[in-house]
Parts: sequence; C-alpha cells; structure tokens
Amino acid sequence: MRRTEKLFSLIILGALTPLLSMNLWSQSGTSVYEGDWPEYHGDQMAQRYSPLDQINAENVADLELAWRFSTANFGPTTDFNNPSTPIEIDGVLYANIGSTRNVVAIDAASGQVLWLWRPQEGERFDEAPRKGAGRGVAFWSDGNVNRIIDVTPGYHLVSLNAETGTPDPNFGNGGIVDLFVGLRNADDPRFPYPDIGLSAPPFVMNDVIVVGAAHRVGMRPRSKANVKGDIRGFDVRTGELLWTFRTIPERGEVGFESWLDAGIDFTGNAGVWAPLSGDSELGLVYLPVESATGDRYGGDRPGDNLFSDSIVAIDIRTGERQWHYQLTHHDIWDWDIPGASVLTDLPNGNKVLMSVTKQAWVYTFDRATGEPIWPIEELPVPAGDVPGEWYSPTQPIPTRPAPFDRQGFTEDDLIDWTPEVRALALEAIEGFRLSPSVYSPPSLQDSPDGTRGTLGLPSATGGANWEGSAIDPETGILYVPSRTALAVLSLNKDENSDLDFSQSFGVRVPRVQGLEIAKPPYGRITAIDMNSGDHLWMIANADTPDNIKNHSLLEGVDLPRTGVPTRAGIFVTKTLLFVAEGTGGRGASPIFRAIDKQTGEIIAEIDLPRNQSGLPFTYEHDGKQYIALFVSGGGQAAELVAYSLP
Repeated sequence: MRRTEKLFSLIILGALTPLLSMNLWSQSGTSVYEGDWPEYHGDQMAQRYSPLDQINAENVADLELAWRFSTANFGPTTDFNNPSTPIEIDGVLYANIGSTRNVVAIDAASGQVLWLWRPQEGERFDEAPRKGAGRGVAFWSDGNVNRIIDVTPGYHLVSLNAETGTPDPNFGNGGIVDLFVGLRNADDPRFPYPDIGLSAPPFVMNDVIVVGAAHRVGMRPRSKANVKGDIRGFDVRTGELLWTFRTIPERGEVGFESWLDAGIDFTGNAGVWAPLSGDSELGLVYLPVESATGDRYGGDRPGDNLFSDSIVAIDIRTGERQWHYQLTHHDIWDWDIPGASVLTDLPNGNKVLMSVTKQAWVYTFDRATGEPIWPIEELPVPAGDVPGEWYSPTQPIPTRPAPFDRQGFTEDDLIDWTPEVRALALEAIEGFRLSPSVYSPPSLQDSPDGTRGTLGLPSATGGANWEGSAIDPETGILYVPSRTALAVLSLNKDENSDLDFSQSFGVRVPRVQGLEIAKPPYGRITAIDMNSGDHLWMIANADTPDNIKNHSLLEGVDLPRTGVPTRAGIFVTKTLLFVAEGTGGRGASPIFRAIDKQTGEIIAEIDLPRNQSGLPFTYEHDGKQYIALFVSGGGQAAELVAYSLP
C-alpha cells in the first residue's frame, strides 16, 4: 500500500480537564446518567430522545443564550459550515471543528476550551474526498480509562485521552491506526490516493470500534473502478483489527451471485457513510450501506448488487452477518441509505429497527431477526432505455407506514396558485420525461425521443437524509424531517471517465421565474405512530419565505405555509419536539421551534444567530438543562451556541 507510512504531526493545546465521573457510565458504553448526550444521536439506538423536562411547554419561550463558542481562530482555514453534533459527558462537550477536523473539549456550562487536538496530514489531507469538520466523535470508557475516538479527513483512526487530548500510546501506532491498510481496490496507478474517507463518527459498542467508509460524491465518478467500502471492527483498547465485513462480496461468498458474475471485481463504493447504531444486548451493529459505483449508471455492474443499499446486521464481536435486507436493487437513483437505523422497544411489544430513507419510506424490521413488521412487497417498476444499462424488474415496497413525503412527479404535482403560474410550470417541463414512479429511471440528455432527462421526486438529497429522525420511546411516535425537491436524472458521456454514462451537469431543474415548480411544502416534519403505522400529523418545517411571499407572480394570492427545501435537525424530549430549519435551502431562516409532540402545534420560536448546520441536542449539567447546536452561514465562522432558562 502506497503512502501509508507518512508520520502524523500533532499539535496539542490546553491543560488537564477534571476527571470524568465514570461511575455514571456503564460497561456497555450507555450513559446511566440520563442528563448526558453521549452519542451522536443521543444513544447507541439513534433515538435522538432525552428524558429531560426542565425545559417544557410552559417555559421554553424564555430560553436565553447561555454561551457561544466561535470556530473563527481554529484553522488552518475558516470553518464556515460545521455539520457536527457534539457529544456531552458529565459537563464536557467533545466536538469537531475546523477544516482539518480538529477535536476540541469544551466546558459544557461556559463554552471554555479545555483542550484541542489537531491532525496534520499533508498531501493525504489535500487529496482526501471528505474534508471539513465532519459530523462528530465517539466516546468510550471502561470506568477507569476514558477515550475520544475520531476518524480524520485523511482516514486515520485516532484514540485520544478524554482528559488531556493526547493520543493513547497503547492504541495502534502512537494512538493512530492507518485505515488505508487492508483496503481492497486501493492501488489504482491512475490515482495517488484511494478515494475513501469518512465524515460520520465511528461507532463504539461492546469494546469494539466500527468504522464506516465514504467516497467522493458518485454522480460523476472518476472511474467505474473504485476502492471497496468495506466495514471494519477494531479493538477499542489496542486498535487491533478484529474483523472486516465485505459489503461487496468475493467469489463464493453470500451475495456474489447477485452480481451476475460481472463488475464485482472492479466495482467499488458500497460503503457506510451514514452514522451507525446498535443493540448492545443483542451484540448487533446495523450497517446502512450505500450504493455501488456509480450513482446514476450501473451498466458495468448488472444484477441486484448485494450488499449495496441494504440494512446489514453484523455481530459486533466477529463481523459475521446475522441478517440483511436490500432496500433497493441495482441502485441507479443514488438511493443510499442515509441515516442510522433507529431502534426502540415499542409500547406494543415489538423490538424494531426503522430505516428512514431518501425515497420517503420507513422500512421497519424486527431488529433481532430482520423480519419485516409489515409486509414489504416486490412490485414491478419501470425499465429505462439507456444503452447498456441493467434494470431490476421489481423493487421492495413497504405496505406501511405510508410515505412521509411525495414520491414520483407528474403534471398533478406542478404549482397551480394561478392559471398563469400553472401555464408557466407546464412550459418549464417541456423536453423532460416525468416520473409516475419513485423508481422511474434516469434517461439520456440527448435521448432519441427529444427529451433531455427525467424529473424525479424526491431528489437524492430529498426525502430523509443523514440528519435522521427521532423516536419517542414512551409513545412509539417517530418524527421524520424531510425535503421535497426535484432532481434531473439526466445522463451523458463523461470524457474524463471510463464509465459509459454518468450524471449530466449541463441540465438543471426547471423553475418558474425562480419558483420551485413542485407544490409545497418544500420541507416538512411528519409524525408517525409506529405501533400502527398511521400518520398522526404533518407540518411544514418553516414559514413561507420572502422570495415566495413577495414574488410578482403571486401578488394577492393566499399562500399556504410552504416551508423551505432543507432537512431539519430535530430531537425529542419528555415534553417537546425541537425543530431547526437546517441549511442548504432557499429561504431558510435562523429560527428554532418547540413543537407539541401530539399535535404539531408550534409552542415557541427562538431566534438563532444563524442557520442550524449541526444537529441540535440537549444535556443537563449542575441541575441546568441546555440546548445546543452549531450554526453557520452569513460568511462568518461557524459557532456552537447553547441556550438555557434564565
């Protein structure tokens, strides 16, 4: 393996922090103290739930800014957009900041920096496909030893002393494990470094670190051949490799037959770029596997392509597959499984796994066996006409719950606030194919029928995504943020790649004088009773933005609350659902809302300094409950802001 011998250059800042009260931490790695937020999604089951109730419907409107921490001076370049979610254990926050993904410890009551660790990876960082702050770190303790675990942009696994920030000398090579070592398909002479990294935090459970894999955005991959996104487990104390699960099987292994004996040797990706979750009692970690190379064309990899686009339950001690379920066969839509599987014990007795997807479905399974809670039917889907492509004749469609966002795009989905707006929308879609099915396939930019692509809904960044969802374990109600946005599924030949076709960047989603052509809401929150599979309520994620309210075509029109095309960050407590609007969409505003869990009624609106970029979370320290999140935008350095009651 080339270029794996490069030494780490480390900068350590700060002093010793107070020893953590590890009597509050169980051997399984789950917080016994209910006021902590010790995992990326709050707990290992990815519930985004906290039982805290000091902040409630009666006083939430009184929230005030307690402290703010700016990333302005933590370089080497300014962190303008921080998507991470800190964890909190006994009064200390641990977060990623800066373009090189520094790890920082912060006093949870004041925002004061306690220590900082910064990797220096040189050219390996320069060539990394997943730079930036990342999405968070992991924590482990055995009651005596306390560690912060992270993956750098250059794909190194690091174990830091939680009190000092110094690398653990007993872990790997001076605290570092080189994740390039052992990769498959990594030695391509055309490219100096493997196309692999990770933005999500590693997952730690039962003394094993599980590390995922993320590649460059695959709409227009540099080659049909790529490094394979194998998932690996490491000993949390030593960094020793314990096992490797091959998401693209080798000859003779289960799943090989689904590749029709073609493409499997050179095809890559099928990593897990999403956060992970697990059941420590069952000893299972659940892998939400992404698609194989590439996102829009799969003619070089005919067949269903296991284990891409599958939920795979792995024995965390051995790496052995216990069960799997493929959610999309032969993915050519970029229907990666984007979020951690949400686990809970429902009031009706079912012990479930819920996978919330880009397609706007909740696939629901018994998490021990993989059996669907409600039937999932293999139904016929449309075939396309792209030369050389292979099309799966069916796809697995859940019977319950109903989709939480719109699927497919026809003329009925066009905005029609006025006859003029409707006419302009019809004109805008001329030359495009529509998509009566969520599985309507991509088409050519220069198709013989004169069309230049297919308009698909949701987009690959629509529906649900890495922000995940939140479950109230007391009621079994799942809260799902989603985004309603069109995509153009249009293919052409990329002269810089050996793929026959990839996504065309020359065809844009049509608009009507800047207006989205699909009907609102453009972002939403949906509440689903997972005991029955019934939808309870849906609300737009935001108010109608000025660019719609004040549009010249809509003067005098009574508009609904449209929301904005972002994916909201949410969490739920014993009393309330908290919702931020998110970033990346037109018209998002810096507002944080408290919502009645049962009705969807807005209880309070809190102004933020800027838009939410990292996921919000809550914790309690010294008897005070805080709500915190990273905010970004406005050309300023990202900030971590925390709120509490007066």
